[in-house]
This record gives sequence, C-alpha cells and structure tokens, in this order.
Amino acid sequence: MKQNDLAKTEYLRRLYRRTSLFYDVLDWPFEHFRYKRLRPELWKGLSGRILDLGAGTGRNAFYYPKDTDVVTADLSPEMLERARRRIEALGRKPHIVVADALNLCFKDHDFDACVSTFLFCVLPDELQARALKEIKRVLKPGGKIFVLEYVYSRNPWRRLWMKLMAPLVEGLFGARFDRNTDQHFLEAGFKMAEKRLVFSDMILLFVGEA
Repeated sequence: MKQNDLAKTEYLRRLYRRTSLFYDVLDWPFEHFRYKRLRPELWKGLSGRILDLGAGTGRNAFYYPKDTDVVTADLSPEMLERARRRIEALGRKPHIVVADALNLCFKDHDFDACVSTFLFCVLPDELQARALKEIKRVLKPGGKIFVLEYVYSRNPWRRLWMKLMAPLVEGLFGARFDRNTDQHFLEAGFKMAEKRLVFSDMILLFVGEA
C-alpha cells in the first residue's frame, strides 16, 4: 500500500477512535427516522457467508438473517467493540474482524455477499476502486455487494443545507456527499445490477454483481 494511502487509512482509524465515544448518540435521529427502514431491504433474502464491511457499531446486526455466517468488519477496533456488545445482546455469537477495506484479510471467493452501509461516503474517491476490487476478490462469482451512500440532493434548499453541514459531517465522520462510487463500481469490474434512490433524493442504493 502506498505511503499516502496508509496515511489516509490511519487518519480514519484515529478519527473513529474518537468518534466511537459519541457515534451512536449523534447517529440516533438518522437511524430512527431514516436508516432502520432501509437496512432490512439490504439483508432480505441473503444467505450463506456474508461480509458486513464498515459495520461500525453494529446497527446492521438487528437484520442479520438467521442461519447465516456474518463477519462484522470495520477499520476501527473501538467501533467494533460496540458492535460486539450489540450482537451479543441480540443472542448471536459475534464474528468480529478488524479489517482495512484496501487489504482484506480473507481468502479469494470467501463470501456469498457483502453489505456496506455508508462506508463509501467515508472512503476517499482515490481509494474506492481499490477497495471495490478487494471486495470483488473475496466474493464468489456472481456474489453481490449492497451499498448505501449519501449524495447531494437536487432540491436547491435541501442541497444548500447539506452544503452548509458538509464541513461538520466531514470533521466528525470523515464523510462527504460528493463521492463517485458508481463510477468506481465499473472501474473495479462489477456489473451494476441496481442503482436507485431509497430515501428522498439523498440516499442511493447500489447493487454490484461480481
């Protein structure tokens, strides 16, 4: 990995060491009014071995399908500790892995599917194709990746509000609203199976097929 890429990864690791202390509190209104309606659709019908990449504090765990082997992975050990406690409270045995999306510690064709909620808002554009190629490597042929990501609204007032909030969002979470993830899907060799807005005109669902 290039030195500059390592620096960016380490910056995100340090950022989320701090953010983990208050992440769930800040995220609660978005989780309650937006995300909890979207997450079940990502996990519906999935089976086999699944990678929850960029899992954060484990909000997806409520929707892990029964009789599946889900690996809960994130760059931040501190975020994953909260995920561990959440999964255990749900009566499931956690399978927690500290993982860098640029260099996944899994063998080729190890997973049937990958779910990633708002990871690519955080990952800089210049690193996205590499991360997606790594995900493609660990997916079985025909395996799918499901991605939720923010984009700027086309509504002028909502877009203005997002632009005003953008520096705070990037400072707290390292996230941006102007990533070009759909372009990187194709660059990484995924077939774009689905792309649609799932909340207002601000949250996109991407489905890529390996």
